[in-house]
Amino acid sequence: MPIFAVAIFLSAFLLFQVQPVIARYILPWYGGSPAVWTTCLLFFQCGLLGGYAYAHALVSFLRERRKLQVGIHLGLLAISLIVLPITPEESLQPEGASAQPIIGIIRLLSLTVGFPYLLLSASGPLLQHWFGEAFPGRSPYRLYAVSNIGSILGLLTYPFLFEPLLAVSKQTLTWSIAYGAYALTAAVCALAYLKRVKSHPPIGESTTEAATRTPLFDKILWVAFAACGSMLLLSLTNQMCQDVAVVPFLWVLPLALYLLTFVITFDHSRWYRRRAAIPLAILSVAAVAYLINQQFAATEMHLGWQVTIYVGAIFFGCLICHGEVVRLKPPSSRLTAFYLAISLGGALGGLFVSAAAPLIFDGYWELHWSLLFLVVLVSIQLFRRFRNQLKTRFVRAGIVGWVGLIATLCYSLNTQVKFTREDALDTMRGFYGVLRVYDLNLYTSDHFLALYHGRISHGRQYTHEDFRNVAPTYYSEDSGIGAIFKCHKSRVIPEPMHVAVVGLGIGTVSAYMRPEDRIRFYEINPQVETLARKHFTYLEDCLGEESVVLGDARISMEEEWKESGSQQFDVIVVDAFSGDSIPIHLITVEAMKLYTRHLKPDGVIAIHVSNLHLNLSDLVHNLAENAGYGAIRVEYDPLYEETMYYYSDWILLSKHDKFLSLVEKKGYSSEWRNDSDPDLLWTDDYSNLLQVIDW
Repeated sequence: MPIFAVAIFLSAFLLFQVQPVIARYILPWYGGSPAVWTTCLLFFQCGLLGGYAYAHALVSFLRERRKLQVGIHLGLLAISLIVLPITPEESLQPEGASAQPIIGIIRLLSLTVGFPYLLLSASGPLLQHWFGEAFPGRSPYRLYAVSNIGSILGLLTYPFLFEPLLAVSKQTLTWSIAYGAYALTAAVCALAYLKRVKSHPPIGESTTEAATRTPLFDKILWVAFAACGSMLLLSLTNQMCQDVAVVPFLWVLPLALYLLTFVITFDHSRWYRRRAAIPLAILSVAAVAYLINQQFAATEMHLGWQVTIYVGAIFFGCLICHGEVVRLKPPSSRLTAFYLAISLGGALGGLFVSAAAPLIFDGYWELHWSLLFLVVLVSIQLFRRFRNQLKTRFVRAGIVGWVGLIATLCYSLNTQVKFTREDALDTMRGFYGVLRVYDLNLYTSDHFLALYHGRISHGRQYTHEDFRNVAPTYYSEDSGIGAIFKCHKSRVIPEPMHVAVVGLGIGTVSAYMRPEDRIRFYEINPQVETLARKHFTYLEDCLGEESVVLGDARISMEEEWKESGSQQFDVIVVDAFSGDSIPIHLITVEAMKLYTRHLKPDGVIAIHVSNLHLNLSDLVHNLAENAGYGAIRVEYDPLYEETMYYYSDWILLSKHDKFLSLVEKKGYSSEWRNDSDPDLLWTDDYSNLLQVIDW
């Protein structure tokens, strides 16, 4: 019955492709935060649980009433077609700084894709159950591998095929059409199932199967291993995205490897071998422990190696989780209950990482607990395997070695936690990440406070009176920001300036303000403003008029345009880093058009492109050229001894030739490293991380 394989493959393909499609669509609405993806994954894991529960209930309560099973499912599929297409409405955009963005995202997903997703989730176990009844001599578990192959292809084709070729709005429409095609194949399967069981009644549960009841502890392990795999996936993906960029490629790669472990382990028992999987997992976990301990190191590990370490840990960790689950699988007659337990574990893991961890941890410690949870579960399985051989010399030596490895891991993870918390004066964690205020060089003339988002500095302020109002780090007088306030006509004449800054940090740019100047900060994270006003004085000491607009800058500026027209800014500074990645929706063609509306004809746009991993300078050069701006690059690399200042890389855009000439005349301009790729131009519908990664 190849139609079953086609229907299951198509349902799985759509089930997982909708995840990056819808997450990519709403990502700019929530400031490009990594938590957008983990929140979407949490919703989809819960949707998967709901679908599996629905399939299990349908099969359990209507086991002998097969026509009613089919009728209910096909009827719900027909109703679900009414909600298509799944394109989110503009009215679902958050207004200002949403206090509970997770609730907003879940509500949006429920209204757009929730019902179709629930039915797609049920298709795997339900159609496999129908197949098992129609063909009692054939195992339906291999169809689970087919399902996961469809899931992997649904993910991998998105960043490499659908995202480059289709606008985001067309992606949602295309998915909706494909969902209609799936509904037709599911109907064909249902009719074939009814015809088959009518002529070949299914064989009931065998005496052997009935006698082989799954122990309660094994059922607990089904849930526990599935939860651990989900925790590893989400926590490691979070860790990887926060310092690079929140883009579909870095979403789908870990998730595809996660699903690949299902394919490998469920296809046949011979593919999972503890002897190989456990040592490889030990190496990958050790590499992760080493990597996270390098977060404040002077040198940066190559991006390719970092991604390899993270995805390696996801793959081998999840391979063990799902391999051990398969070792404990029940007879096929209890298939839907088994899948329900696995989906329950996935949802619990997602709830822990996405909902519970931000409330109970002041850092990304869910990664640490996920690794330790994996160690505990593997230890249980190894004990069960060797409990009758505990007195042998080989097993005793293995126990000593295993305990030593666990102790080393605990020490390494604890060291990273202690080092991160050391000298931390204040910590806040929320939807947009972890913020820490560090109190450094206490009792010296170089005493300063610094705000960090993850491991990236978002500004520092020296407490000594001589340096309190100096702009350090990326904003020194020799940086691109310094060049603006030296060369802008409003400083040459002089006359009052109106400045916009996308990204508050600690408000360092306000140090350049003079009386009668106005500066407006756009900040999506309310916690940033709280810490900036509580521990730093740049905003308080600002000589001009300062204000902070909470909410995503794009949405806030668009609302201002609709309500009162252009704000007539002299300068717009774009410096909205999240970790070390800039939200991509702030450097697109549409973003440039919005900035231009709010800018005076002779104004300046300054875009901060300093980044450990991404070369954004050529992209911004092309954006400037596309919008009719002249562009000057201002790199500043201070002497090693000048710890007050950081390396900075700014691109200054203006249509005012005199400003650009003065910047060059005063020696601020730097050479472009290479000729820009003319095809490197991002829009709200299309962006490609691979084009700008500094490999």
